[in-house]
Amino acid sequence: MGLTKTELFSDEQNEISLFAKAFGHPARVAILQYLFKAEQCICGELVDEIGLAQPTISQHLKELKKLGLIKGNVEGTSVCYCIDSDKWAEMKETMLQFLDQDARHKGACC
Repeated sequence: MGLTKTELFSDEQNEISLFAKAFGHPARVAILQYLFKAEQCICGELVDEIGLAQPTISQHLKELKKLGLIKGNVEGTSVCYCIDSDKWAEMKETMLQFLDQDARHKGACC
């Protein structure tokens, strides 16, 4: 597999791409939805709720945490996760600006 050459693209383009990655797998979408629905830190219920193996859930949590959309705090022998509301608001603003664009050409283009 080739390199993505992210240096060819603007910071904004790279950021949009990374945020979009969060929604690139239905398990990550389900995790985010569950965290929003719970409205509190979640420690161990994700495996039962999502239905995937613990290592798989852990990988998706790692991706979401790397993107900054969730936070994790160690409590005893487990890690509890919640939405990072500041980063979520930042992501929403960035994505809304991108998605709010409209094609302005008139007539047929293709």
